[in-house]
Amino acid sequence: MTQQLPPGEFPSRAVVALSWLTRTFAGRALIAGIALKIAAWVGSLMGGGAALLTAIDTLGALAFLVGAFVLGFRLYMAARHRLLWRVRRKLVLSYVFIGVVPGLLMALFFGLAGLLFFLNVSSYMLRVRVASLVEAAQFAAQAASPALERAPSSAALAEVLSRRQSDALSRYPLISFAIVPSEKACGGTGTAVIATVTSGPWSHLDPPPVPEWVPCTGFAGLVAYDVGGQTRVAARALTRPRGLGASLLVDIPLGDEIVRTIHDEMGLTITGYSTGNAVAEAAARGGRPSPQGQNLAVATVAQGEPLGWVAVLDYTDWTTGEMDRLTAGFRLGPAAVYRYLSGPSLEALDNRTFGQILLIVLAAVAGMFLVIQAVAMIMGLTLVRSITGSVHELFAGTERVRRGDFSYKIPIRSRDQLGELAGSFNSMTASIEDLLREKAEKERLEQELLIARSIQMSLLPQGPMRMPGLTLAGHCEPAREVGGDYYDFLPLDDNRMGILIADVAGKGTSAALYMAELKGIVLSLSQQHASPRQLLIDANRIISKHLGSTSFITMTYAVVDLAARTLTFARAGHCPLVYVPGPHNGSRLGQTLTPEGMVVGLQIDTGDSFPRLLEEMTLPLGRGDLFVLYTDGITEAMNTQGDYFGDARLVELAEQHADLACDELRERILREVHAFAGDAAQHDDMTIVLLKIDDL
Repeated sequence: MTQQLPPGEFPSRAVVALSWLTRTFAGRALIAGIALKIAAWVGSLMGGGAALLTAIDTLGALAFLVGAFVLGFRLYMAARHRLLWRVRRKLVLSYVFIGVVPGLLMALFFGLAGLLFFLNVSSYMLRVRVASLVEAAQFAAQAASPALERAPSSAALAEVLSRRQSDALSRYPLISFAIVPSEKACGGTGTAVIATVTSGPWSHLDPPPVPEWVPCTGFAGLVAYDVGGQTRVAARALTRPRGLGASLLVDIPLGDEIVRTIHDEMGLTITGYSTGNAVAEAAARGGRPSPQGQNLAVATVAQGEPLGWVAVLDYTDWTTGEMDRLTAGFRLGPAAVYRYLSGPSLEALDNRTFGQILLIVLAAVAGMFLVIQAVAMIMGLTLVRSITGSVHELFAGTERVRRGDFSYKIPIRSRDQLGELAGSFNSMTASIEDLLREKAEKERLEQELLIARSIQMSLLPQGPMRMPGLTLAGHCEPAREVGGDYYDFLPLDDNRMGILIADVAGKGTSAALYMAELKGIVLSLSQQHASPRQLLIDANRIISKHLGSTSFITMTYAVVDLAARTLTFARAGHCPLVYVPGPHNGSRLGQTLTPEGMVVGLQIDTGDSFPRLLEEMTLPLGRGDLFVLYTDGITEAMNTQGDYFGDARLVELAEQHADLACDELRERILREVHAFAGDAAQHDDMTIVLLKIDDL
């Protein structure tokens, strides 16, 4: 039993939450998951079976996750509906995703692309500069080799080294030369070197011995060494002067002076190196503690450079000869890369280079882009507010109209399309009461037409009519609520039956009124005239006085005389009469009978033409004879391709199914007509009458 709250009281949040937990799938899943987890925890404290507790804990976790997923999905759908219900929020979000987000993504994309380009170019700059130091060391070694080859003694060798080192010292601080004994014989005899001869500070490390892997052609490249636990590098070159029996070693360490030189030349400051195993291989490289003044001058040189990056450099392990890579950290600013790429520029106004002017123009364009983006965003939000305000006013107006308040007017605040829409809405609400009155009047007329249809249908014979010796069946289907087709069965005496079928030109109410008038006239004349021809002549005389100049009636009137075994009929411009003889005739081929006659009601003369042209025909009757009378709505029924059903199909149906009862044959013919028309609309009234002679 559900407890009812007193009027005006609402359940508390705790009650609502408890109800949700106990009555929804997500709430029950969360409760079940928590309960299973607690049960598994309690069981583990009590020393229960590990496998069973693990299974219970897993089931609890799955139940909790399912409940949390369902709850999260419902919360998402509720939040989405609440957030996006108003058109203003939808348009604002659409504008943000269409206008703002792509702009931000483009700015981010080009910013990242520019940064990547900047960093890659800066790495290339450092590699090129280091390569130039290696080339400088190689050039110094190759330039000193010829002089060493001509030195007659060890003292002369030291003098040559000292002179070469002094010449290169101004350009490459800390450059060091050394002649190192070589165990590898590379041909020639000359001054024998038994001990190492040095020139230069060699403050970074001691001159290393020449390993076996160094070829006779010499060596040029980077080598790494350790100073105070930090990795440092030097550009090293080795040549083997002919006839010396030793090797010339030239080192240019990348110390503070080189770092300052690179910074002054390129705006790039090296901050450190890393090989990944510098400390472990310090002994192998012959490292020594860092002397005063040999640390990289990062603190003083790199203060104004905002960006840091690394460059990968190839170096050679001097002990093994294996190539490896180290990373060199550095810092620089965008101006350094720009100066490197642009090179010397033409002088322009105010001592600014052409490239600097382009940078200023680019900055101005970027500023204009930001301003335009901001203005576009403000304008977009203003337009969104204007549009959604009008939509909200329309929504409020429709709500008032839905509640029946047709006097509400939407305020028109602008002369644009939205203002015109508001004006149209006001015009609509002003005329809606008239529309409702017209709708009520239309419904009243439709109701009256339905009543008129019912009355018209009641004027027609109801159901199949039987008379000893013959069977009659008929059907009338107006194209509108009321129609102009009419058929009737008129018992004249015990042995005679009058059969009438007529089609008033046109459709609708006027045709139905003429049809009702025709019924009264025919009922009266049928009791006075035994001849169908004479009945039609008098009917034309009476009706032509009341029909309009554009109206007329086609009709066929037949009299069946069972005593005389004849059918006499006259046709006033109506459709042919289909006649299918019975078995007594031998041949059951259907035929169409078309005696002469003009339509009823035409006022083309004083009335002499109608009786002169009207012809009467009499047929003998036999058992099984079938007569089909119809209006043109049957044979002129069209399908969607515009084809007519036609008289031939009707005659063929009557021949094939002449043995059926009249009501069955009528339904068969109507089914075939409707199947032929398919989805095409009925454009004319359809009426059919069937007469079958049973036994005479």
